[in-house]
Amino acid sequence: MTTLYLQMTDKLSAHWRANDNAYPRKFVLRPALRDEYLRCLQLIIIPGGRDMTVTKHMGVPIEIAEASPGVMVSADGTEVALQG
Repeated sequence: MTTLYLQMTDKLSAHWRANDNAYPRKFVLRPALRDEYLRCLQLIIIPGGRDMTVTKHMGVPIEIAEASPGVMVSADGTEVALQG
């Protein structure tokens, strides 16, 4: 099963390849996706399930917006869906 963490990492890697290693502006997640992201981190990166606050994914800011479907905002401002 693909996790949100891996989907975000894949989108970031594709962005780097397509944009001469430029970072995207940000990821925008709705609160439920942020919670899923944190669960992924607890399983993949930080076993033990301690509480954490995450503001970046691999150096890219994470913004929380209630209405967001879950996107990466590229360097040029284009929104790229994380899922689907």
